[in-house]
Amino acid sequence: MLPYSFLVLWSYRVANQRKFKEKVKLGILINLLKTFFHIEKHFLTIKHINYPQEQFILSMMHCHQCLVYGIKDKDKFYALISASNDGEIIAKAAETLNIKSVRGSSKRRGVAASLELIDKLKEGNSAGIMIDGPRGPRGKVKDGIVNISKLTGVPIIPVAWHSKNKTFFAASSWDKFIIPFGPCQTVALYGEPIFIPSDLEKENIKFWCERIENEMQKLQNDLEENYDKYLKA
Repeated sequence: MLPYSFLVLWSYRVANQRKFKEKVKLGILINLLKTFFHIEKHFLTIKHINYPQEQFILSMMHCHQCLVYGIKDKDKFYALISASNDGEIIAKAAETLNIKSVRGSSKRRGVAASLELIDKLKEGNSAGIMIDGPRGPRGKVKDGIVNISKLTGVPIIPVAWHSKNKTFFAASSWDKFIIPFGPCQTVALYGEPIFIPSDLEKENIKFWCERIENEMQKLQNDLEENYDKYLKA
């Protein structure tokens, strides 16, 4: 009995030590990213082309999360961010920029997060959704954004983001996450609103996901090809 009790107590202690170490590591990463965001906001510029004037759901690539730097009315904007540890780091650091978040994804708190975001939209707020998060495939639109737009009547606005500066750095992650380091001039190009029919049938959701994908890719191609023109506009 004694050896078994000792093993249980030892396992519990090890588990708590691991949790403590994970919390410490998470806290360090959050503070580092908060510091980075606080400094970088003084160096990053975002030129907006066709920024939406009405309430919207911003359709963003997961790699373009730092684009929320440029949201103009942050008091009425919520970003949907994964409930994972990585999402915790991003969400806490985003608070430095006064960006509020709703936590959840298709894997964790998906339904609860969608309902919370729907409530925020019905209150008149706008939102940003990373359409291929949190694990990809890169650039593939999941049906969450379509369902949320359908239920709220708020249009989807696709967006592209680009810069020619070397400080517009792409990480080697699955999504090629963009991290602007130091002085960086960027352009954000917003597309026309996409209104999802309120009576949309489930079998037709794929069509709208593909339409959003295509619009986002067209915007990105246009922006990369005509970046200098948009920068000078």
